[in-house]
Amino acid sequence: MPIYDISLAISPSLPVWPGDPPIKMPQTVSMDAGAEYNLTRLDISAHTGTHVDAPHHFLNDGRTVESLPLEVLTGPCYVLQLPDDIDEISADVLGRTSLPTGVPRILFGTRNSKLWARGENTFQEDFVAITPDGAEWLVAQGIKLVGVDYLSVAPYSDSVPTHQILLKAGVVALEGLNLSQVPRGFYDLYCLPLKLAGADGAPARAILVG
Repeated sequence: MPIYDISLAISPSLPVWPGDPPIKMPQTVSMDAGAEYNLTRLDISAHTGTHVDAPHHFLNDGRTVESLPLEVLTGPCYVLQLPDDIDEISADVLGRTSLPTGVPRILFGTRNSKLWARGENTFQEDFVAITPDGAEWLVAQGIKLVGVDYLSVAPYSDSVPTHQILLKAGVVALEGLNLSQVPRGFYDLYCLPLKLAGADGAPARAILVG
């Protein structure tokens, strides 16, 4: 069965959310400089590249990333590829889209993924995201994990409401996916964020099998 790596490679050229620290990966020990081994130091935000949001990110409620349930982070999911002319994932868009019932995890592929496919390294403010009413629609459908193919589930212009709606309901937000090579359909998702104690999010390696 094919395995799709839907994670972004972390490097200093990867875009970050405006205001977040830039990605730094200095090699502090180098065999080229005569050392017996190589050693890289990471200086990144917990919300770098492909990552998950814990409720604590927007709710300040103590539900941090190491408490996210593995049974939500892994299991059957559905990848929905939306047309390039879709500018937002709203309740209206979702209501007009044929989605299977009973699938607790949905990943949205949009024109955002083309940014990753062509190696775009500057932050894009006009990315496709989930509107607040779209978030309410997903919660009402019993979705437990939602994935998007840019750095936030919420629009750049107002990132708070969508996050709060999803996170209050216990929905895991998986952000920063590259779905450019993944056909629409059913898969098994394996998403394992770093177990960072007390953190509001964490980078993750995410793959699809199916």
